[in-house]
Amino acid sequence: MGDTRFIDAAERRARLGVRHRLAGSARATSAAEVGGALVALHGTDPASVFLAVAARLTEGVGPVGAVERALYEDGALVRMHGMRHTVFVVPSSLAAAVQASTTRPAAVRERATLLRHLAVGSSFDEAWLAETERLVLAELAVRGEATGAELGEAVPRLRSTYVYGPGTRQEGVQSVASRVLRVLGMEGRIVRGRPQGTWTSSRFRWALAEAHPERDPAGARAELLGQWLGACGPATEADLTWWTGWKVTDVRTALAAVGAVPVTVDGGTGFVLPDDPGPVPEPEPWAALLPALDPTAMGWQGRDWYLDGDHRAALYDRSGNVGPTVWWNGRIVGGWAQRPDGSVAHRLLADAGAEAERAIGAEAARLAEWLGEVRVTPRFRTPLEKELSSGGQ
Repeated sequence: MGDTRFIDAAERRARLGVRHRLAGSARATSAAEVGGALVALHGTDPASVFLAVAARLTEGVGPVGAVERALYEDGALVRMHGMRHTVFVVPSSLAAAVQASTTRPAAVRERATLLRHLAVGSSFDEAWLAETERLVLAELAVRGEATGAELGEAVPRLRSTYVYGPGTRQEGVQSVASRVLRVLGMEGRIVRGRPQGTWTSSRFRWALAEAHPERDPAGARAELLGQWLGACGPATEADLTWWTGWKVTDVRTALAAVGAVPVTVDGGTGFVLPDDPGPVPEPEPWAALLPALDPTAMGWQGRDWYLDGDHRAALYDRSGNVGPTVWWNGRIVGGWAQRPDGSVAHRLLADAGAEAERAIGAEAARLAEWLGEVRVTPRFRTPLEKELSSGGQ
């Protein structure tokens, strides 16, 4: 590998600032543009999608309206299960590739698991599940959209329960509704629509989904990996395996299919697309306040080039979910939280200098202004976020 190009941490941070639309001159004018730049926005916490887009939009573009138009009106973005069995918001142009490469195999496992649980914890079988699903789809065809509760009223079978893990320490009663809707969603037969309530709500309405075109899984993996390398390259094989959730052999096959070029990065070998340009000019100094689960903070398994390992315990929970972070020129330098009075508090974990403090303070003020009366609490609480939100300095 002695003749491969070396991409150091500074160049990786420069790429991040421009390609992730975080530097001021690189900010986007629409939610669809942000989604395309990042490939996938973590959607487990609905508020994170809006906050991630807001951090990357130019002044004067309303984040809430921009995201809602893209998701619910023009269909430029779609919410679906994807990589690592996680809910993401992805460009609709990539939905078929995500479905074929990642979601469909997970859906097969999800259905098998549900049938196994029903067989042990109830008298329901495959025929019962198929009829229940038929009734749900027929109801949505009539209604157009409905919440889980509304579907439960219309399809009494959804109110059934079963015993999960009988005879084990995990034994408990679970609802059929959430599992059935989850399977139908993962199979691409129904889709999450507008939430019941504000944009921070996770109680979504469901609607029939447009069928994804059939895709060859290998080709779909190559398309998705190529898009992600364009946004996040260089990335190591470990980064790619972690982000996609695929087998190593599938990652290697996709790398070969897109003609990925090996480069040297700190800690090993990374890959970029064959037409990826050479050294990237460093953008102007930039600051950003990114939300919990932001795709930039969660984009790579190896994070030493943008995260001080001593700060990990304060910024991530025990499961590895990142909380709200403060960035300066491509590095995480602290964390932030919204307090009950609506103010945005932040703390720097490293001395970033006076210019950074001014820029970060301006971003905090900008965030607090557009949030207004809305209060946002991350679904996965982290130590520093908890401390700051309760009044800690």
